[in-house]
Amino acid sequence: MSALDPHRAALALATAVVATLACIALILALRPLLQRYALARPNARSSHVVPTPQGGGIAVMIATAIGAALVWLPGTSFSGSPVPAVLLAAFWLAAVGMIDDLRPVPVVPRLALQATAVLLLFAALPDQIRIFDAVPVVLERAILVLGLIWFVNLVNFMDGLDWMTVAEMLPLTTTLAMLAFLGAAPASILPVALALAGALIGFAPFNRPVARLFLGDVGSLPIGLITGWCLLALAEQHFAAALLLPLYYLADATITLLRRLMRGERFWDAHRSHFYQQATDNGFTVRQVVTTVFVLNLLLAALAIISATARSPFVDWLTLIVGGCAVAAILARFSRPRRAA
Repeated sequence: MSALDPHRAALALATAVVATLACIALILALRPLLQRYALARPNARSSHVVPTPQGGGIAVMIATAIGAALVWLPGTSFSGSPVPAVLLAAFWLAAVGMIDDLRPVPVVPRLALQATAVLLLFAALPDQIRIFDAVPVVLERAILVLGLIWFVNLVNFMDGLDWMTVAEMLPLTTTLAMLAFLGAAPASILPVALALAGALIGFAPFNRPVARLFLGDVGSLPIGLITGWCLLALAEQHFAAALLLPLYYLADATITLLRRLMRGERFWDAHRSHFYQQATDNGFTVRQVVTTVFVLNLLLAALAIISATARSPFVDWLTLIVGGCAVAAILARFSRPRRAA
């Protein structure tokens, strides 16, 4: 079947639309309960100043599952697809996140539960992902498991500002879906990437500054798992593109973690050390920060598409250099006080 088949394009669009409408409906139904039982109160990490309901990730995850399950690729089914295993692992993490939202879980059991979800995912997909052929399979799997656990947590760490996760994940998921649609990435990531993109569109109006609803760990953790798996699947064919898409999140979270470790801080404690948090302390408004991140991610998405379609090592290195310079410029800009107009 042609990658540009109109029926396939219409079905792909329907996936996003179904997920968007489902997410909106679920949020409207759940929001009174979340206001009553799941208020996020301001702490040392917070950018909000009044208690705000969290748990919007419940709607996002259910809507993602609905979109991925009900609107499927033509002539295929769940049989032999990795998506059910990915969604099951994601809902496991959503349950862990929901518990942590309601009653904080100590860091060691929290990491153990996250590791369980990631290990079960890789156990269910024994031959799905192979990126570094020169590395023994056991060592590669250990690296990928640790990397995915870190990615799950960094997505959670970066979800500390209104619209931040939308500004990051909407360009990322739509680009993943586009690459899969065009045949430059595994077709299995198309429905789940599109469904998650649609769910985030449905969530966005409720999370716009000043947010009336937060994702909560119930949303950020499984979103990290789903997008992390999609990026690993893309990395099998196009490693540079898979690195470019989340490059801002990777840089901000990883540099911040290393700085805190070097200072001897308890890195798992709430804090305001991320570059995007420094930006709000340095005079940037929330909208300015998330708009900057969104535009940066559009650039990274364009570079990823160029890298994936060019199929040239030279182009891979060139796009990585350009993307790295763009991310470094934004991090530097966020870390300095904003000039008055």
